[in-house]
Amino acid sequence: MRRTPVQQRSVERVGQMLDAAAELLAEGGYDALSTRAVAARTGLPIGSIYRFFDDKRGLAQALARRNLEQFLAGIAVGMPGAAHWDQVVDVVVDEYLRMKRTVPGFAVIDFGDNHEVAAALAEMLAARAGLTDGEPLRMALLTAVEAADALLRAHHGDPAMVEETKEMLRAYLARRLPPAVGDR
Repeated sequence: MRRTPVQQRSVERVGQMLDAAAELLAEGGYDALSTRAVAARTGLPIGSIYRFFDDKRGLAQALARRNLEQFLAGIAVGMPGAAHWDQVVDVVVDEYLRMKRTVPGFAVIDFGDNHEVAAALAEMLAARAGLTDGEPLRMALLTAVEAADALLRAHHGDPAMVEETKEMLRAYLARRLPPAVGDR
């Protein structure tokens, strides 16, 4: 973003812009997204769009950031209180699929960079599941995120493939992350 909104009115306008960008993506894909189309959709002058975003790429990046924040919030709500990492696999995959079905434009622009997703998940697991954040955890989670992303995109949420993906993630991560306290 060119500038971070501070006043409530600006925050709401940026939200409108991102909502419009998401709708345009859902309707016509990345080619349908433009600053001019967002201005037309919101009824805002194009200068208002450029006040916060350089171009359509900036809009897409901000939307990806918002999607990641929403994803992490959904995971936090779905996590059991004293979650072990293997219990979180279902929560993460299910939240991803929920967003894919319900969040406009998410199928076109989800989070952007899987490195950011892995880093955010590492921080969350370190805080909530007692894991140590660091390069080994982030690499394991990046590998898991990349694999899950590829499988879930390729098979469009097929229930059998969703279950296979969850099982694969648990098996892979079991070799990389510490066992549950009762499993030691």
